[in-house]
Amino acid sequence: MTLSALDSSLLGPLFATDAMRAVFSDEARVAAMLRAEAALARAQAAVGMVPDGLAPAIEGITAESLDPSALGRRTAVSGVPVIPFVKAVQAALPAELEPGFHKGTTTQDIADTALVLQVRDALDLVAADLTAILDGLSTLARRHRETPCVGRTYGQHAAPVTFGFKAAIWALGLAEIAADLPRVRARIQTASLGGPVGTLTGLGDKAEAVGDGFAAALSLHPDLAPWHTRRARVAETGTWLVLVMGALAKFATDVAHLATTEVGEVAEPYVPGRGGSSAMPHKRNPVSSTVILAAFAGAKGFGATLVDAMAAAHERPAGPWHAEWNALPSLFGLASGALREARGLAQGLVPDPERMRANIDLTRGMLFADAAASRLTASLGAKAAHALVEEAAGAVRDGQGSLREVLERRPEAAGIDLGPAFDLGPAIRAGARTADRALAETARLAALVG
Repeated sequence: MTLSALDSSLLGPLFATDAMRAVFSDEARVAAMLRAEAALARAQAAVGMVPDGLAPAIEGITAESLDPSALGRRTAVSGVPVIPFVKAVQAALPAELEPGFHKGTTTQDIADTALVLQVRDALDLVAADLTAILDGLSTLARRHRETPCVGRTYGQHAAPVTFGFKAAIWALGLAEIAADLPRVRARIQTASLGGPVGTLTGLGDKAEAVGDGFAAALSLHPDLAPWHTRRARVAETGTWLVLVMGALAKFATDVAHLATTEVGEVAEPYVPGRGGSSAMPHKRNPVSSTVILAAFAGAKGFGATLVDAMAAAHERPAGPWHAEWNALPSLFGLASGALREARGLAQGLVPDPERMRANIDLTRGMLFADAAASRLTASLGAKAAHALVEEAAGAVRDGQGSLREVLERRPEAAGIDLGPAFDLGPAIRAGARTADRALAETARLAALVG
């Protein structure tokens, strides 16, 4: 799963979108490193440290001309991709410009800044999907704000709700996390420039000016001190992605259950050839929900890797930083696939209101047990009312009739009008009201995603 989410021709298209795979491709990474080096040269030229022609010369080099595959083979020897990259660029530069290249910086500055540039593009893709999903779920919730369905706790029928309420809860759960995107984006969009041990000794008294110019050239934030071993911003980005996938997994968990044969209250959007079985021609498996749940299952390990990387030894660790190179792109890959599938579900889920109504009747009125107990409480007291309804529920399970019929035969309920307790109206109105409140908050949070 580690490599297949992004790199596999066979499994990659299932778990990650083409757009996200392109953001984290080898060519994109080399191109980002070239952009970082060009920005550094431009900032250094502004203070007279390197020739003015260095930045344009770097910008004239393409990622393809450096042969990422060859760089990869040399990375296996050097341990860091920036080392063979630097040598390849030096070889491509005019002799008079080569001495100023990569001046005063270090491999981690270029690697981290390049990663930040890729993450910026990746977060734009994530934001677009989040906005579309929230819009789709909100539309679904408004359309079914008064469609009654079974509310379930512990996997059991509990009390009536509305399908619009369920969809609004899906939307709000995602919106609460999505609203953190601006903060996550601002934190990670920080240029890395510290030199070999973080003090920028090689830039002398021009360090601050170069650092500010470097960040400005890339439209990134400068940092007052190097973040070589302050890895919270990377861990936050990764864990935020895990939380996004967790919210999508809640949505997928419900859809997968509601789409089961026995429940049948929703169906994933129909796509010819999707969800079939090699052995059972009739199958229509919930592929979108499956991909989302698989992504979430895989994401948690990568998130832990990024958190572990915060225990970075001294000025640069052996191992934890390097582990980020695989973990963070893999998280974005898994998130992209989960978001793609959730977008399709949010915009195309097929509810079945008739089946929802049939399932309400499945337990012969026991969904209204709480309402019946409340109705009886005024005459019998809470304890006695609860005991009576609990006993009546047992009789319903034994096949002695519906809950209302069993209760109306009991002498303790004589003279008490139980009709209102079995009316769906209050549950529908409550579900619709709650959905409206949740959707209003979702709209407020969605506006923050940007």
